[in-house]
Amino acid sequence: MATYKQDHLLGSEAHYAVHEDAKRYTLRDNGFLESKNGSFQYERVLSLHSQDKKVPKLKLVISKDIDELKLSAVTSNGLKKVDLYKSDQLEEERKFAEGIIESLVNAKVLKKV
Repeated sequence: MATYKQDHLLGSEAHYAVHEDAKRYTLRDNGFLESKNGSFQYERVLSLHSQDKKVPKLKLVISKDIDELKLSAVTSNGLKKVDLYKSDQLEEERKFAEGIIESLVNAKVLKKV
């Protein structure tokens, strides 16, 4: 998966980059898993009801050098990107995703650019 210096959710105006203070332990402390290739992956269902199979997921990948990222909301099977800002039907999921991203900004994993 290609990573970028800054990225945003489909349909959103807010762009994010990896915070310069982010370290490996910072990522692990905030729920990231280290993959075999050294990158860090974060994936969360955008609902409190994890049994619901149709709820989109927030996916965030940070490169092994901790300087690039890929941010996206995808379908529950992870195959297709979802625009959380397209309709009001996804308002709850959009707020959930924004809350997760805001907590990562507060933890100095991401920064808004």
